[in-house]
Amino acid sequence: MKLRRLVAVCAALALVAGLPAAAATAAPSSTTSTGFERYVALGDSYTSAPFVPVADLLSLGCARSYSNYPKLLAGALGVHRFTDVSCGGADTTNMTQPQRTILGTAAPQFDALTPDTDLVTLGIGGNDFGVFGDIIGTCPGLRASDPTGAPCKAHFTVDGVDTLKAKIAQTQTRIAIVVQGIRARSPQATVVLVGYPKIAPEHGTCPSILPFADGDYAYLYSIEEELNAAVSAAAEAGGATYVDTFGPSTGHDACAPDGQAWIQGKDINLLRALNYHPRFEGEAGMAALTYKTLIGAQPVVTAAEQAAWAARARTLAKQAAASPRAASPRAASLQAALSPKALEASLNRVRTSAQR
Repeated sequence: MKLRRLVAVCAALALVAGLPAAAATAAPSSTTSTGFERYVALGDSYTSAPFVPVADLLSLGCARSYSNYPKLLAGALGVHRFTDVSCGGADTTNMTQPQRTILGTAAPQFDALTPDTDLVTLGIGGNDFGVFGDIIGTCPGLRASDPTGAPCKAHFTVDGVDTLKAKIAQTQTRIAIVVQGIRARSPQATVVLVGYPKIAPEHGTCPSILPFADGDYAYLYSIEEELNAAVSAAAEAGGATYVDTFGPSTGHDACAPDGQAWIQGKDINLLRALNYHPRFEGEAGMAALTYKTLIGAQPVVTAAEQAAWAARARTLAKQAAASPRAASPRAASLQAALSPKALEASLNRVRTSAQR
């Protein structure tokens, strides 16, 4: 998912690219052979993991982290060929159409699929029709008008119709078409749709972290429920596997204590995560749940498993930081291009749309 008003910052500061399968060596202690050899990861920023260290400066603004959940999963599965083309800001149209970022144009994600691809993970849907950007960009600003009410829900309800949920219903159709497109290009692949973990808690509030009106916590929660239901239904319609990260992330929402929270709150942390996006812990949790789903294990993540997967994510980040690629001349030139003045100029050129 993305924040329409912050994707430019994400692209300009957390530019990352895919990690070769040979480098993705971290695996859980209970590794089970699944026979997958050729894995392609597709998705948006919940897959690419902006600001989760370490960022690779060679990915044209797609914000892929070296320790996102596809990298962890590839290592756990021991695949021979791994391609991660997830891109921050992507929606379903970017599976077949190029995606413009501040530092270049990313190819259609489907270009990575081949007839011999045997595993595809997909995390998509939050950006379609601007749903995630709308709720995150609008709700915090409405809190002051009615701190204990639900002004955001009222804002998006027109003539008794929840406009965001209506858009999510259309998104379900789009995701189902994406699954069909994967099937057509990689007919032998196991296709896995990965859902979105909880941002807001089911009960309680934490306005210093999630600055929503009290009643809008339930609204944000319901929007995510609806989105995940759409992803699940699209998976079922296409004969794909759905990974529920919403239910298992209970207790790991943005309001959870530091170290337990999977999701960053309202503040961008350049060394941890983009706001309202997964942290190290979130990517580790998503990797663990996807892995367990693939091997038929119970889809829960214990505290010990969470710590082990997060530790392996940090190991991948350290390996990436120490690699010659991270210190290449091109990376250095890109870092120079991201000076405050250059960044400000880039942000001044940003044009966002309310929906696609």
